[in-house]
Amino acid sequence: MLSGKRILITGVVTRESIAYAVAERAQALGAEIVLTGFGRGLAVTRRVARRLPDPPEVLELDVNEPSHFGPLAARIEAKWGGLDGVLHAIAYAPPDALDGHFLATPAESALVAFRTSAFSFQALTAALEPLLTPHGSVVGLDFDAPVAWPAYDWMGVSKAALRMVTRYLARELGPRQARVNLVSAGPLRTMASGGVPLFDEMADAWTTQAPLGWDPSDRAPVADAVCMLLSDYARAMTGEIVFADGGVHAMGPLGPAPAMPLVTCVDTASSNGHVEPANGVTSG
Repeated sequence: MLSGKRILITGVVTRESIAYAVAERAQALGAEIVLTGFGRGLAVTRRVARRLPDPPEVLELDVNEPSHFGPLAARIEAKWGGLDGVLHAIAYAPPDALDGHFLATPAESALVAFRTSAFSFQALTAALEPLLTPHGSVVGLDFDAPVAWPAYDWMGVSKAALRMVTRYLARELGPRQARVNLVSAGPLRTMASGGVPLFDEMADAWTTQAPLGWDPSDRAPVADAVCMLLSDYARAMTGEIVFADGGVHAMGPLGPAPAMPLVTCVDTASSNGHVEPANGVTSG
C-alpha cells in the first residue's frame, strides 16, 4: 500500500508513541521513512528508531523554531529529491493550560498550546510543500475536538483550531493535488497521555461506550488509518477527519445515561395533577 513512498514522521518519543506505531506499519507496507526529534529528546528518538525493522535517519526539528525548517527541507531534498507523505504527530500544552482551571490560564500558556499543537501543522506543511509530489499526503493527529472535555482545556481549543488549519491547508495544497487530512484517535496510553488530567477515567468510559470496543493500549487501528490516508487509496480525500475511535464520536455522552427526572405539572383544564417527563414528551 505504501510501496516506494517516502514519508517524514514526527512525534516518535517512545515505542508507545502513536507515531512509532505508524512508522512500524509504514515500513511493513513498503515505505521508506525519516523521523524527527529535538532537544534532549533527539537522542531518545534516535535510540527508539533503532528498534524499528529498518532503522531510519533521525533529523532535528523543533516546530517552534523557524530556523529548523530550512535544514530539514534541504536534507530531505538531498536524500530523496521529493516527499510523498508527512505525519504531524506533535502537540503540547503547558501544565497551567491543561489543569482544569480554564479561566485562570494565562495568555502565554494558551499561545504555546496553540502554536505547538495547531499552528505548527501549517509551519511544517509550508516548509515541506515544495517537496511534496503530486498526490502527496499530509496527515495530522486529532482528538474529539467538538466538545469540552474535563480538564482538556486549551489543548481542546488547540485541537479545534487544528481542524480548521487542516481545512485551509487542504484548500491551499489542492491545486497541486496534495492532500491534507486528520485522524481523530480515541484515548491511547502514551507518554503524552500521562499529562492529561482524568485520562484514565476518560479511557475507561470510552472502552465502555465504544460500539466496536476500544483498547487504550492498542495503537494499531490508528496507525492503519494514518497509513490509509498516506496511501493512494485516499487520493480523493482531503480536508477530512477520519475517526479511529471505536465509534464513540457517533454516540451520545460518555458514561451511563442519566435517569430522566420527573416533575409534577398541574393540568389547569381539569385541575388534576399529572406527571410529565422534564423534556416535555408525554406518552399515551
